[in-house]
Parts: sequence; C-alpha cells; structure tokens
Amino acid sequence: MAASATLHCLTGCAIGEVLGMVIATALGWHNLPSIVLAVALAFVFGYALTLRGLFRAGLKWRQALRLALAADTLSILVMEIVDNGVMLIVPGAMDAGLASLLFWGALAFSLLVAFLVTTPINKWIIGRGKGHAVIHAYHH
Repeated sequence: MAASATLHCLTGCAIGEVLGMVIATALGWHNLPSIVLAVALAFVFGYALTLRGLFRAGLKWRQALRLALAADTLSILVMEIVDNGVMLIVPGAMDAGLASLLFWGALAFSLLVAFLVTTPINKWIIGRGKGHAVIHAYHH
C-alpha cells in the first residue's frame, strides 16, 4: 500500500516537476524560480490526481480537498525536498538544456531517489492510519 501511495504521489509530482523544469529551462530561469515553479506544479498535480478519485467517489469539493491535503501534503513535501535537492547537487543538472541527457537523466534519478526515500515515510504514515490510509476506502 505504501509503494502504491508513493507511486500515486510520484505521478503527480513528476508531472509537475517535469512541466515546471521544462517551462523554467525553456525560459532560461535561474535555479530558485525554477524550483518554485516545479514545486508549485508538483503540489497542484499531486492534489489534482487525488481529488479526481475523491470526486469520482462522490465527495463534495470541501471534504475532498480536506482529505487530499491530509493524504498527500507530507508525502509531496518530502518528495519535493528530495528530488529538488538531488537536482541541485548533481553538477550542472539545473543549468543543462532541455536537449541534454544530463538534464533528463538527473531529473529521472532525482524522482527515483525521491520515491525510495518517500516510500518508507508513507509506510509509517499509513501504519498510523494517516495519509493515504484516510482515503483508501474512496479508491474502490
């Protein structure tokens, strides 16, 4: 269940991260605005994927939003800290162009590391009846 929850979170984060990094790199932005955009979009897409399932289950906006925030916030936060941290420590990754193997390789590696770090955290959260454990019943 923890791996599934982390993969769900990773999907939203990856969409936001990739889109944010692509936009920022194409616009020639420096590291800080690139990271801010990527993190903001990761949260938007992460929550959106959860909300989609909750809306399908018939929940109203307010209840669905509260559940999505409770289920995903810590997971997305950890994932974003890790993957952006990895991007910052890989030499040249943040300055590599969109056509660069370094950019895409570092981004893929950063998401893999984020998944590996976040999975045990999600396992711990779920074990306490929090995080995705709160919304698991709505996914069926």
